[in-house]
Amino acid sequence: MSMQPNIDFTLSTAPQVYDWLRDAILRGELPPGTRLSETEIANQVGVSRQPVREAFIRLTADGLAEVRPLRPQRGTYIRRISVSAVLSARLIREAVESDLIRMLAEQADDRLLARLDQEIEEQSVAVARNDAETFVRLDDRFHRLLAVATGQEAVWEVLEGLKSQMNRLRYITARTFDIQKLIGQHAEIVEGLRNHDPGLAEAAMRRHLRELLNDLPEISRARPELFIP
Repeated sequence: MSMQPNIDFTLSTAPQVYDWLRDAILRGELPPGTRLSETEIANQVGVSRQPVREAFIRLTADGLAEVRPLRPQRGTYIRRISVSAVLSARLIREAVESDLIRMLAEQADDRLLARLDQEIEEQSVAVARNDAETFVRLDDRFHRLLAVATGQEAVWEVLEGLKSQMNRLRYITARTFDIQKLIGQHAEIVEGLRNHDPGLAEAAMRRHLRELLNDLPEISRARPELFIP
């Protein structure tokens, strides 16, 4: 990988190596089928092989890597994106975030609305720069802010743990499709909050989270080598 991790050697290194590799997988810097070498990564990071091995175990448990035991392909590889996991995560997100946005519509104040407007402005800047990676991070921050505003940050953390496969697809679609439409959908969500209209806010959220259902078939047809059922 081209990016060098920023490792704090005063802390446990295995979680840091895991976070670094996981981020590279989600962003597509380590695409499906890439072979992971304990020795090469340990040398690049400047650690022993043990924390790298621990990171590999966690990535495998997450469904992001797989161990192939038989020669000539024996080793650890980046797993292809699971379509079923993507669809499950999307369904759970829609159910949870639709409830959250209904709750928030009744209590959204001017301070929150101003913050959300600022978030949308920053997203627009990222799109204008054609910076898909920054947009995806800002998109996550927007949705997390909604959860935090309802007092449900812990719920967002649960969702974050479920949507690894979905996030891999989001980085691909952000580089492939016109993501300006996603900003418009965010604006519709905020408009529902501004009007204190739970129905409008929920409908906007559901439309937004269903956009992936339009993108996934097209991407899977164009890049079948990236996916498994």
